[in-house]
Amino acid sequence: MTVHIERARPSQVDALCAIERAAVQLFRGHPAWRAYAAMAIPPELLHGAVARGLVWVAIEQDEPVGFVWLDDDLGGDAVGIGELDVLPSHGRRGIGAALLEHACAWARSAGYRQVGLGTLVDVPWNAPFYAKHGFAVVDKRDPTFARAWERDRENGFPDDLRVFMSRPLSPLAADEWSVWPAPAKLNLFLRITGRRPDGYHELQTVFRLLDWGDELRLRVRADGAIRRHGELPGVPADEDITVRAARLLQARAGVALGADIGIDKRIPMGGGLGGGSSDAATVLVALNHLWGAGLDEDTLAELGRQLGADVPVFVRGRSAWAEGVGELLTPLDLPRRHYVVLDPREHVPTAALFQAPELTRNAPRATISSFVSGETAENAFEPVVRARHPRVDAALGWLGGFGRAKLSGSGGCVFLETPSELRALSIAARCPDAWNAQVAAGADRSMLHRSLARFQGAPQPEQVRHTT
Repeated sequence: MTVHIERARPSQVDALCAIERAAVQLFRGHPAWRAYAAMAIPPELLHGAVARGLVWVAIEQDEPVGFVWLDDDLGGDAVGIGELDVLPSHGRRGIGAALLEHACAWARSAGYRQVGLGTLVDVPWNAPFYAKHGFAVVDKRDPTFARAWERDRENGFPDDLRVFMSRPLSPLAADEWSVWPAPAKLNLFLRITGRRPDGYHELQTVFRLLDWGDELRLRVRADGAIRRHGELPGVPADEDITVRAARLLQARAGVALGADIGIDKRIPMGGGLGGGSSDAATVLVALNHLWGAGLDEDTLAELGRQLGADVPVFVRGRSAWAEGVGELLTPLDLPRRHYVVLDPREHVPTAALFQAPELTRNAPRATISSFVSGETAENAFEPVVRARHPRVDAALGWLGGFGRAKLSGSGGCVFLETPSELRALSIAARCPDAWNAQVAAGADRSMLHRSLARFQGAPQPEQVRHTT
């Protein structure tokens, strides 16, 4: 039967944990059995990896039969194989090899230069398997594996049988696809303090970047064309903000190169989570690097401002206090928090909200200290949205049963801040079927900027060849 590989979904986490438990049974009688038997994958960790797009599943007849999980905690240009398991009933069919190669191919396209792992030297489907796929044993004292080695020793793995292995990944050629994250954001509060002569509203808000969002695929073209691949419902290619961002950068930098653009859309469109703005910022930052345009961050942020008020915060890549129309940014270090984000699946038109006569437009100015103390926490759009959009109102009411639920931006997505991932997952698991729930963590430094740092450490391709 045909097996295909796809990105894991939160609803599959329980099935993946069951696959891991079934695969562990193969170690009965091995010296590592006691450690394996006592240590199961924490579902919350797997949920977090799924949210960040780091888990892929092998599917047969609509059911998961294996999975691979990439661990991005190694740091720098290295990523780890956190777990690779296949149901014992599906062994010796090449499923594990396909999952491994799929994960390594994605890691290479994401700018990683090596893939590492810890495994057992004497088990055929461990070290010998990985050796066949380009992995070589490395010194356990390599700082890259310091945390993993300490964790293994704490869990009682037999040190004489435990080895660490690494596989180098070659840099991308200029005509290959690279992948870049476009994180979502939340507005932890939003206040309108006045109206400017040009008709725009003066705002105050706190942007909180998340470790979850869209993923963009980019490929440099030698012919100067800007092409979007794939369809976005209701968004013609020429009107797509990513295409406009690429053309704006192209004109400003005076480059003759072009780009192919693909978008894996995960952030709900029009949900107040900044999806389009983040996609545009990723195009600006990534193509500035891929084209060798050399524009500085201030210039990219100004280009972003021309595309939308929320774009600069994504370009700069830090959670921030924002004023003006959202472009005057002061970076903030915020406490580690997890969020339940609900999509009520109701479109909320921003322009109509700004025109609403009941919207409060002259609120007193807040301060960072009033936000930190919790005194400033409201969203000026929330009363208007609740009165006009019953599904959003219902979502706020349901989520409010677990704490202080808030509207993000102009909606319609709503969110709840929680102190732990377990609490967030517990709430999300109870979400009514009519809505969609996502759990994400706050990230003061953007996933986009971490990705850029990896790519900047890689040698630049010598020649652009793709023209078709």
